[in-house]
Amino acid sequence: MTAPTTVRTVDYHTAGEPFRIVDTSAGGMPPVPGDTVAERCATAIGPGGSGTAPRRGPLDEVRRLLVQEPRGHAGMYGGFVVPPDDDGAHFGVLFWHKDGYSTACGHGTMALGVWAVDSGLVAAPDDGDVQVRVDVPSGRVAATVHRARGRTTGVTFRNVPARVGARKVPVATTLGVAEVDIAHAGACYASVSARDLGLEVTRAALPELVRAGREIRAALATHPATWHPDGPLLSGVYGVVLHEELPETPFGPHQRNVTVFADGQIDRSPCGSGTSARLALLAEDGRLGAGEDLLHESVTGTVFTGRILADGVTEVTGTAYRTGEHVFTVDPSDALGAGFLL
Repeated sequence: MTAPTTVRTVDYHTAGEPFRIVDTSAGGMPPVPGDTVAERCATAIGPGGSGTAPRRGPLDEVRRLLVQEPRGHAGMYGGFVVPPDDDGAHFGVLFWHKDGYSTACGHGTMALGVWAVDSGLVAAPDDGDVQVRVDVPSGRVAATVHRARGRTTGVTFRNVPARVGARKVPVATTLGVAEVDIAHAGACYASVSARDLGLEVTRAALPELVRAGREIRAALATHPATWHPDGPLLSGVYGVVLHEELPETPFGPHQRNVTVFADGQIDRSPCGSGTSARLALLAEDGRLGAGEDLLHESVTGTVFTGRILADGVTEVTGTAYRTGEHVFTVDPSDALGAGFLL
């Protein structure tokens, strides 16, 4: 597999969080080896690598090209569209960010659903809903695209089942000891009250929130509750959700969060799979029942609404919009090559 010198992308944002789409069947890229999306994810990571420390290779050179400056930035996110595991899904995706690859991405799944309708890959009515089924490394998920008068008005992400791993795990940070809850929702998330660390979820507090998130993730690196029975690909803390309570709505809880994932990357949205993890925890606490919604805000002020269904299945609703189409090139004489991160 040789890295291409030209890469075409379609870019979206979901509640403020970017998602850069590369269709490997149409973008001049060779197939990614593997019989399933999970196997293709392992190929992308490379032997001996990890989700946040992949091995260098042609496919990873494309990721680096698209997330690094001057073509990207440290907050960039995206995915390689690949074949599905079987004909039960419309396509598969390998999610990536500035540090490597992830096994789940709710905001990305939502963007992909809208892209599939916008591109004509999945036919949609002018009025009504259509479900786009996507195979991701953690399983099969779906994005239901809502339409009215020929326009997309919203999208609902249905995740793999979420489960609680552990409650009130004490973790020492430079801001004090935090009691952390752990939940699996396609990826493993640690949840902690920001105010227990003397913080508020605001833009001004982002440096302290990121520091706390990185410390908590590192401290839980070997905790048994972060292990997933399906193996190391799905194990280990991916993101830390630092949240705070807001006045409840007539429909249920209301929270604001910032999710710090991978090696200190900040989710601009309320985090789709992180919201799924929060839903599992709130349901276990008895704070979220049938017919109730979590109103989940991001640090940028955007909103997802989430609900829990039977058997730990969650749904998260938001919006996704196209922001552009790009043709990125690499000049062999460019000393910066794939770019850099600051």
